[in-house]
Amino acid sequence: MHQEDNPTMKGKLWPKLLRPSTRAFFREARRTPDYSLFDWLHGYVYGRWPYLYISIGTGEHPLSRVVGPLAGWLLRLFSPQANDDDHSSGPSDFADAYHGKVVPLEAARRLISVQKEISLTNLEQIIPYPLARDIILHNPDHIVALECPCRASRPQPCQPLGVCLVVGEPFASFVAEHHPRRSRWITPDQAGEILQAEHERGHVHHAFFKDAMLGRFYAICNCCACCCGAMQAWRNGVPMLVSSGYLSQVAPDECTGCGTCSYHCQFDAISMSDGLAVVDASLCMGCGVCASQCQQEAISLVLTPSKGQPLEIHQLLEA
Repeated sequence: MHQEDNPTMKGKLWPKLLRPSTRAFFREARRTPDYSLFDWLHGYVYGRWPYLYISIGTGEHPLSRVVGPLAGWLLRLFSPQANDDDHSSGPSDFADAYHGKVVPLEAARRLISVQKEISLTNLEQIIPYPLARDIILHNPDHIVALECPCRASRPQPCQPLGVCLVVGEPFASFVAEHHPRRSRWITPDQAGEILQAEHERGHVHHAFFKDAMLGRFYAICNCCACCCGAMQAWRNGVPMLVSSGYLSQVAPDECTGCGTCSYHCQFDAISMSDGLAVVDASLCMGCGVCASQCQQEAISLVLTPSKGQPLEIHQLLEA
C-alpha cells in the first residue's frame, strides 16, 4: 500500500508536519498585512532550522558558497522593493529585512517585563528601516531561552549558549516545540537574570526584528563581536544594526587611562590617547558596556539625537 493511501500513516504524519505552534504561526501570518506566502515560508524555514540558516548566513557552513547566493537571489526576487526603481538591491536590502536595535541593559529589561499585550507600529523614528519595525507582543510573559544560533555555528563559541530570548507568541511556542533540546521556557525574572549575566560578561543586547518573522520584534539576543553574525555584517559595512540613541561620554577628570573600556568595547569605538579614553562617535552604538566596566565611573551614556531615538517601551506605551 502506498503511504498516501494509508490513513494511519497520514494520521501520524499530519501532526508532525503541522504542529500546534506551526498552525498558530500561520494563523497570525494571515492576520498580518502585506505578509505573503513566501514570507511565511521564509519565516518557517528561519524558525524551524535557525542553526543551518545562520551558519550559512555567517559563512561557517560548507554550503554557504552555493546556498548563500541562491537565497539572496530569492529574497531579492520576492522582496517588496524588488520592483522599486529607487531601491537598488544589495547589502542594504538584507539589512532592511533583518536587523537589530542596540538597547542598554535597562531598556532590555523593560522589553521582557511588559505585563500586557501591546501593538506599536510604524516606529520609523526608532527603527529606521522600511521593513520589520513593529513591536506587537502577544503573551509577552511567554519567553524561551534558545541556544544562540550564531554562537553554535562557531568552532569555539562563547559560553553559555542559551542566551537568545524569544519573546511572545507565536514565536516562543514555535521555538520551544521545534527545538526542545536547545531551548527552555523561562520566566521574565529569569530572562532578566540572563540579561544581567550577559551584561556583566561585556556582551551587547540587541532587539531583533525580521520581515519573515511577521515583520516585527521577536527576540532579544545577547551578542559578542566574535560570534554574532549581525555584528560581523556591521563590521563589513552591512548596516544591520542601529544605535541605541545614546553615546558614550568620558569624563577626563575621572579617567585613569586603564584601558578597560577599550578592551571591552564590542564595536571598537574606544581608543587610548595621551593616557585617556577617547570615544569615536561614528562607531559608538551606545550599548553601555564600557560604562558598566569602568570601575572609576568615568563613562556615562548621553542621549544623542543624531544617533536616533532610544527604544524605551514604557515611554512608547505612555505616548
